Amino acid sequence: MDRRILVIEDDRDLAHLIGLHLSDLPCKVDTVHDGRLGLESARQHAYDLIILDLMLPNLDGMEICRRLRNQERYTPILMLTSKSTEMDKVLGLEIGADDYMTKPFSVRELQARVKALWRRIERLAPGPLGEAPSSLRVGSLEIDANARTVRLEGALIDVTAREFDLLFFFARHPGRVFTRTQLLEHVWGYQYGGYEHTVNSHINRLRGKIEENAADPKHILTVWGVGYKFADDSTGGD
Repeated sequence: MDRRILVIEDDRDLAHLIGLHLSDLPCKVDTVHDGRLGLESARQHAYDLIILDLMLPNLDGMEICRRLRNQERYTPILMLTSKSTEMDKVLGLEIGADDYMTKPFSVRELQARVKALWRRIERLAPGPLGEAPSSLRVGSLEIDANARTVRLEGALIDVTAREFDLLFFFARHPGRVFTRTQLLEHVWGYQYGGYEHTVNSHINRLRGKIEENAADPKHILTVWGVGYKFADDSTGGD
């Protein structure tokens, strides 16, 4: 069955071009050119991906992303924007976007990003009964893959979409050492050349949220000269 994508983009020519090339994947593409109508469509239908422009009439992409992330159903979001500052990118990822592309971009890169997002979601999704657990517990840390939530001593921890994916990937492979390049490939979906520092920044932020003392972590451990590993005392849940 073809996947279904929603494109929320007010530039009609660009939206048409995106739909034309993504239909080659193959997938069915719906396009909306207004923020409020885009949010309504995203809520009413089950999409495999939402491609979301940042600047939209009536409701901007940041607010749409924020509202969608308050829903129980999780849909990957690829954000598009003409802005290119680091703060814009960080803000988009903080509120729940899975990936970020700055205009102008090539069709090949767009297709690669879309396929990479789907590969990453499939890798990290809980498998059928008897395979990967849908929840993991490590001491007082609880990770629920279905709800995509993290709790520490029962309290809900606010993590971004990528931080969740990174943490769940680590927790599913306790004790195994991963290089930064391997983490980029498995969690980000493909290698971002020269972006190994992205792994460092995400791990530092995760430590600040889940570790009692980020300077002396107990869960995400540094293996000097190699990379990182997750403490090997996790236990499967449901």
